[in-house]
Amino acid sequence: MGVMPVNKLLISMSLPMMVSMLVQALYNIVDSIFVARLSEDALTAVSLAFPMQNLMIATAVGLGVGMNALLARSLGQRDYELAHKTALNGIFLEAIAYIIFLIMTFTVVRPYYELQSGRGEITEMGIEYLVIACGLSFGIFMQIGFERMLQATGKTFYTMITQTTGAVINIILDPILIFGLFGAPRMEVAGAALATVIGQIAAGILAVIINHRKNTDVHLNLKGFRPNGKIIKSILGIGIPSMIMSSVGSVMTFAMNKILIAFSSTAVAVFGVYFKLQSFVFMPVFGLNNGMVPIVSFNYGARSKDRMMRTIKYAMVYAVGIMLLGLAVIQIFPHVLLRLFDASDNMLAMGTVALRIISLSFVFAGGGIVVSSVLQALGSGVLSMTTSIMRQLVVLLPVAYLLSRLGNVDLIWWSFPIAEIASAAASVVFFLHIYKKKIRNL
Repeated sequence: MGVMPVNKLLISMSLPMMVSMLVQALYNIVDSIFVARLSEDALTAVSLAFPMQNLMIATAVGLGVGMNALLARSLGQRDYELAHKTALNGIFLEAIAYIIFLIMTFTVVRPYYELQSGRGEITEMGIEYLVIACGLSFGIFMQIGFERMLQATGKTFYTMITQTTGAVINIILDPILIFGLFGAPRMEVAGAALATVIGQIAAGILAVIINHRKNTDVHLNLKGFRPNGKIIKSILGIGIPSMIMSSVGSVMTFAMNKILIAFSSTAVAVFGVYFKLQSFVFMPVFGLNNGMVPIVSFNYGARSKDRMMRTIKYAMVYAVGIMLLGLAVIQIFPHVLLRLFDASDNMLAMGTVALRIISLSFVFAGGGIVVSSVLQALGSGVLSMTTSIMRQLVVLLPVAYLLSRLGNVDLIWWSFPIAEIASAAASVVFFLHIYKKKIRNL
């Protein structure tokens, strides 16, 4: 962290995470590609499930982040007893979170769908999908919890194996269960959900096995386990801000779906397709940031201003480069991308305009994401959370609603570049504030 050439260090730290993120993006897209072969309504139904699924993943990841940070700190202090208790309490919290979502499966899912699209075929298909995806979600909580243990002990290569395994299983099972191939029953949208949870369960089991066999730093023993209030409070103290930041996307997507469904179900399907496609651009940047944050934190602690600033500059260049590449692909090939989802003529016409307008926000997003992660690395998580909330709630939704009142769905897409410009401006202001306060005098 303190001596390797910065560029080489950043790439070596980030690459496994970038690959993992790309794999995750791939199997999210494959799900929708196969579902779109059923009908546009089926694609809309699955798209409407995204906020609930994202909330579930945000909860699992937030708890994992809290456990990860506390576990890594305990191991750094060579307090192995505390590390052991932290791991057990972290897994306990993941189990409690799954039980909460299991209860929500039978109490919230139907009202959630009816609130977005009323009663009808889209709602019934969506409920069928989400009951399985949410009710059998113990795999994703298990997977994320045990993957964070591997990350806390520096074994990020194994997390790439678990995530890739889950994704490959999902991709193989998708067409088999959706269309009833090789003697399997034709399950349609339920098949897509079942393929997803089977992949998650397989990845979760593999993560448990790898921890048991390869992770010698953490030894899990349930004998005599009692929840520890102090440790749970510490995990939640770190994890809840992460949950909030990740959950903001669920609120934004839910509200945007409500705005768009007033125009047509096709508008919701287009928005769902955009979200799947943009993950291919954003996920590598998030992986890059995951590699950057510990480098910035380490060199800030070591008061190495030069290495810290060079890390930020390299990350900024790579992030903006990835975003510009994504922008070019979407601007040049929107028809090709939409046809992957078996788009109708109406969806092609609407989607081409939407993708070209929304992707303009990529120009500003790359730098903003890097700055947000730098703020987190320097202990200014509130400022980072503020930029995220500003981008996805404070600016985006009011602007989208006001533009929707003009009666032209194409205008709504401009809310994304407008929100990203506002967020980028805030990021610059916040970074200059932190630079003067924490970096300049190092």
